[in-house]
Amino acid sequence: MLNLRHLSKTFFPKTPNEVQALRDIDLTIPEGCFAAIIGTNGSGKSTLLNAVAGTFEPDLGEIHIDEQDISHWPEYRRASLIGRVFQNPFAGTAAEMTIAENIAMAMRRGCRRGLGLALHRGARAEIAERVRTLNLGLETRLDNPIGTLSGGQRQALTLLMATWRRPRLLLLDEHTAALDPKSAAQVAELTLEIIRREKLTALMVTHSMQQAVQLPEHIIMMHKGQIVRQYGAPEKARVRVSDLLAAFDHVRRREQLDATVAEIITKQYG
Repeated sequence: MLNLRHLSKTFFPKTPNEVQALRDIDLTIPEGCFAAIIGTNGSGKSTLLNAVAGTFEPDLGEIHIDEQDISHWPEYRRASLIGRVFQNPFAGTAAEMTIAENIAMAMRRGCRRGLGLALHRGARAEIAERVRTLNLGLETRLDNPIGTLSGGQRQALTLLMATWRRPRLLLLDEHTAALDPKSAAQVAELTLEIIRREKLTALMVTHSMQQAVQLPEHIIMMHKGQIVRQYGAPEKARVRVSDLLAAFDHVRRREQLDATVAEIITKQYG
């Protein structure tokens, strides 16, 4: 379970470049729930994921995973609880290392580093078996450098690595956005399969309204650092892409109306 309470973050405070990236965010993702965050550029989607991952410390608020308060944990410590897949298929892996060596590192996340023990015969057999579940034929190429693979193949392996030790929370930061349509569809399908099989709690940032409708159980809509709407069961089951686009238009129109009213009041009473 993920619990966020009054989470706030302002970048470049008290300067002309001040940005209120997160504004008093309250959010609960129940254990085993797959949720997606949608929103326009600058809405705070990736900033929220970075706050949970520990990329920076929020100005205010608390972050809890299950019963643990991780608000002040450094990023490396949170890695024992959190798996993460980035937008760039080449992030999170070492290009010059083999497929087996990269996975061995994931197998030992949270343990002492070192490849020798992780790559014994039994471990290689386990790696081959689990890579086979990707249905990409990579189980016969474990000694190939991971940097020689296509973006889709590499992202599929990165997803496998991120979930190898069954994280308490899986973060997906637009993890199909840089892929071609066919590879993106394959990785999205694999994502849903792994999350369901492992009963993972997952939070996905996406720009794809189609993915938001098809994959998760819960949709969170953000705008200018705030959560402006949520779709949970049973409403989520009925949501279509057109509904999400209409909701975005409603938020924008309301913002324009508020700005117009504020301008009129300023002119009359300012």
